[in-house]
Amino acid sequence: MRILIAGKWIDRKEKIEVKNPFNDKTVDTIPLATPEDIDRAVDSAKLGLKEIGELSSYERYEILFRTANLIEERCDEFAKTIALESGKRIEEASTEVARAVQTFTLSAEESKRIYGETIPYDSVPYGKSKYGFYIRVPVGIIAAITPFNFPLNLVAHKVGPAIAAANAIILKPSSITPLTALLLGKALLDAGLPKNVLSIVPGPGKIVGDSLVSHEGIRMITFTGSLDIAKRITKMAGFKKILIEAGSNSACVVMDDADLEIASTRIVKGAFALAGQVCISVQRAFVQSDVFDKFLDTFIPKVNALKVGDQFGDADIGPMISKDAASRAREWVDEAISEGAKILTGGKVQDTLFEPTVLTNVPRDAKIYREEAFAPVVTVEKFDTIDAAIELVNDTKYGLQAGIFTKDLGIAKQAIDKFDVGGIEVGDVPTFRADPMPYGGMKFSGLGREGPKFTIEEMTEIKAICIEG
Repeated sequence: MRILIAGKWIDRKEKIEVKNPFNDKTVDTIPLATPEDIDRAVDSAKLGLKEIGELSSYERYEILFRTANLIEERCDEFAKTIALESGKRIEEASTEVARAVQTFTLSAEESKRIYGETIPYDSVPYGKSKYGFYIRVPVGIIAAITPFNFPLNLVAHKVGPAIAAANAIILKPSSITPLTALLLGKALLDAGLPKNVLSIVPGPGKIVGDSLVSHEGIRMITFTGSLDIAKRITKMAGFKKILIEAGSNSACVVMDDADLEIASTRIVKGAFALAGQVCISVQRAFVQSDVFDKFLDTFIPKVNALKVGDQFGDADIGPMISKDAASRAREWVDEAISEGAKILTGGKVQDTLFEPTVLTNVPRDAKIYREEAFAPVVTVEKFDTIDAAIELVNDTKYGLQAGIFTKDLGIAKQAIDKFDVGGIEVGDVPTFRADPMPYGGMKFSGLGREGPKFTIEEMTEIKAICIEG
């Protein structure tokens, strides 16, 4: 495949190999974009702003809606590509494709709902003779940097709203999983997107990413990825708008009145889906002391029943994205064990295959507890009171989402009021995300909110109009 600039598919001498994480076989090779390509993409985007600015909101709606239909028609191709390059189970990949269809559909619908509002200028003594309103206008050229774990839907959450709001966008997908993004670029062009509106420039973060982030022609940066890279971007960005989702070590609380069968089933799903490589994966589970042992008696057999293997086979958990990622996670597990943690099940690693792992008695300063693991590992600890649970949930630099299982509305309200997170799931795990919802974190989990309606707000600016008379 080739990179996309100004509607043209371009080759380069330098290539990167896209590998299947399960067997390390080459899936495809793609050209590496250069800093000069970024300059070309920005010049193209300047033309793209004019092209998309001439379209009505209905015409943008039509392009996005046709894109959703094309993704649905090409579901098998998208799903296979996602599974091959990310290691995601084929069923999980198909689910991602279905979600991307919804994300583009939502973006299409929201393109018709970019509202302004009247301004009561006469509410002040010196404004009696004036009337007016404000409107929302495109922010301009947007740089989008996306991760490997959702190579279609997280791209959709940036590209769809950008187009809905009449912006031009330059996308740098993960160098590990760029093929899906390039397939999406083809679908958008086939749907009628003006050729200069979108460029797709895969390449190393320190070359392509840095060139994008620091480019004076970029007005806004939207990034999903690790906290370390997010901090680096904010330092480099300068005077640009920023929308960031930087991960978490999400917590889930199980009260003593919870249905343990439901809670354990959902936490298994929330902790180990996509091999734990989800920003809102359950990483820390807190279970009330009275039911701690009963919970483990229900939970551990469910974990042990999970099969790890080929993403195209009958496995419940596919490979992690790389051997390095698996080795790093195992080192964190070993560190916790050396400091007194107990491994209840799992822990074995073979290349990129990582057994679902449950730890307890984990020190609160251990990396597997404090940092984002991004692996099929969950810690399970006990607590006595809801106040203690709240303290445990909030004892982190992150604050993306949290979940709580309880039948007590009073307890649920305390969690809603006191959990320092951007989203709270009552009766479910924090891993649930509906694409229309405002999604983003507090503290070091992010800046701003995604979800098409809310992303459009981030990707527009307010222009006030005042009329004498």
